[in-house]
Amino acid sequence: MTRSLDGLVLAPVADQAPGQVGTRTRFAYHEQDGAVWAEYAGGDVVRGRLVGTREGDRLDFRYVQLKTDGSTSSGHCVSTVVELPDGRVRLEETWEWESQQGSGTSVVEQITAQGH
Repeated sequence: MTRSLDGLVLAPVADQAPGQVGTRTRFAYHEQDGAVWAEYAGGDVVRGRLVGTREGDRLDFRYVQLKTDGSTSSGHCVSTVVELPDGRVRLEETWEWESQQGSGTSVVEQITAQGH
């Protein structure tokens, strides 16, 4: 199993559809005893939360978010935790909205002090 996500900050490597999570969004992850949670914000997201579980290198969580236009949305995501050659963490995500239509995949990667 790759290392803990606790205390890591991750960001998407590409923008999603307009009004959703994008490269300006930052996720602050926490992990303890098989539970994972994060706060996120940036871009079109004013405030977001996710909470779920980790088994090995698989995350399973639900997310809710408030956007700049005042709307809220929620969904479900399953992610695979990958350790990159440089030691950073990548999450390869498959997600689906539950409050609206839509699904897809995305990738978020750990940001280091050097801004990678």
